[in-house]
Amino acid sequence: MTSFTVQGWCPGALRPMASGDGLVVRIRPRMARLTPAQAQGIAQAARRHGNGLIDLSARANIQLRGVRPEAHLPLLDDLAALDLLDSSEMVERHRNLTVSPFWQGEVWQTLSEAVTRVLTAPEHATLPGKFGVTLDIAAAMVLQSTAADLRIEHHPKGWLVRPDGFATGALVQTISETCEALTRLIAWFMPRGVVQGRGRMAALAGQPLPPGFVTPMTVSTFAPQPGACLQGHLIGLEFGQMTADSLVALAENPIRITPWRMILIEGAVPAIPGLITDPADPRLRVTACTGAPGCPQALQPTRDLARNLAARVPMGQHLHVSGCAKGCAHPARADLTLTATPAGFTLIRNGRAGDVGIPYHDKAI
Repeated sequence: MTSFTVQGWCPGALRPMASGDGLVVRIRPRMARLTPAQAQGIAQAARRHGNGLIDLSARANIQLRGVRPEAHLPLLDDLAALDLLDSSEMVERHRNLTVSPFWQGEVWQTLSEAVTRVLTAPEHATLPGKFGVTLDIAAAMVLQSTAADLRIEHHPKGWLVRPDGFATGALVQTISETCEALTRLIAWFMPRGVVQGRGRMAALAGQPLPPGFVTPMTVSTFAPQPGACLQGHLIGLEFGQMTADSLVALAENPIRITPWRMILIEGAVPAIPGLITDPADPRLRVTACTGAPGCPQALQPTRDLARNLAARVPMGQHLHVSGCAKGCAHPARADLTLTATPAGFTLIRNGRAGDVGIPYHDKAI
């Protein structure tokens, strides 16, 4: 399979990542929520400093694309004025907390702040750059398929603090107990799971956990779909991307970013083109990365192919079109994966982008 470079970290605002169309600058809104003023400010910054394209990430963050290197510092000034900048690169790098977009109530905010303090504590400065936590404490859990290393989940008797890849965790009732359990798991993980600055918790699955992590998990399945919800309306965006103009139109109400490349509008859905509001829309059944030439590692363009194939993907199945074997847009298995090669694409069934496939021909799907 074609080689690729694993960065081992995600872009941020203070530490952007170079791509084929300029710098990628990732913004990490607290509680994954933007006020109307913040959303409008981000849209203006995307126009002023980048190419006007805005991506949603699988960690419920947003990314500005095409930022010119000389515009990076002025962009940081704009983000600081919007209260969207962390105090240091270390804090930004480790503030990897994905919160259920359906959160409500002060306990979510308080717990989020406490977990953030654990993740960004000086003694955890050597955690891998992709190490993350999910906060999923509502009775209807929605994040068990979202990538993370530690999970804080609902339990009938409290919350369960569980390492990813394990079927048991620690039952806790208070925020202080939650932070203590997180700290113990991080201390257990560091000497076992980190090699040359990288590592994921799931790689340790099967090893004996520290004492006390014995409560069984509750399995929850959730398939995000556009439509009304208690907090407002979920809407999809093709390939999780929008323009600055679209963000301005959406910003009449607060917006919550989801890890499913959808947004939750705390209000009515504006009548603007490009929104996916129908759960049967075939575009919801495809995932595609930026592809060539936007990504320097991509070997082929991806999104036109994914767009053309969407209607041919059966309901209930998922197609992932990846510009290289790294599979950034969808690291998990997919029913169908097309991975770019110098000569075209390979087709992989029920696998990942880096798995072995067969040469793709147009009628194979």
